[in-house]
Amino acid sequence: MIINLLEGALNFIFPPVCGICGKTDDKYICSKCFDRLKIYEKVKTDTYEDKYFKTHFWIYEYKDEIRKRIIDYKFNDKSYIFRTFVELIESNSKAVEYINSFDVIVPVPIHKKRLKQRGYNQCELIAKALSKSMVNLTYANKILIKKRNITPQSTLNKAERTSNIQGAYQLLDAQRYDLKSKRILIFDDIYTTGSTVNECAKVLRKLTNEKIGVFTLAKD
Repeated sequence: MIINLLEGALNFIFPPVCGICGKTDDKYICSKCFDRLKIYEKVKTDTYEDKYFKTHFWIYEYKDEIRKRIIDYKFNDKSYIFRTFVELIESNSKAVEYINSFDVIVPVPIHKKRLKQRGYNQCELIAKALSKSMVNLTYANKILIKKRNITPQSTLNKAERTSNIQGAYQLLDAQRYDLKSKRILIFDDIYTTGSTVNECAKVLRKLTNEKIGVFTLAKD
């Protein structure tokens, strides 16, 4: 009750701003921008037999406006856009259904040096917000760490990405969560070759006998 009153007061003083056009609105994405992003929607679930995860759900093609906003969010100090992405996810019934088929959500971690430079992990902000709005979804951001500050995957080709990411992640606090019978969802912003999320799934596979899935905003 107190938290809701506080949020209401803050929204009155600092009303939500659309993360796409920057206009004040009653939500973090205005109706015009919401409709405009529809052209990039695919809303697909891909299934794999050759990876450590089974399914991958994604909403948008990584191009044009979507690409620009994700880059702004990650690299241009616009962490506030996470609220816009959360609203876009929560407004999609298929996305909500997919997320709610898991018990735990794990954001892809970034290295501590990159975290210090950026000031935030873009995946953590969205995953944490989703865990609060979904049904019985545990937020587990302390279970994986990125132990090596690797060459950015976006600068490499497919073969280089696979070798570059190998061994980059390790378990940090596996004792905190009993995951043996839990369905784990890995959250990342973009899916290109799948090397990053597959490496995370490889490590997490040691902890669960249940399904591991992936959710990303966009696919390249």
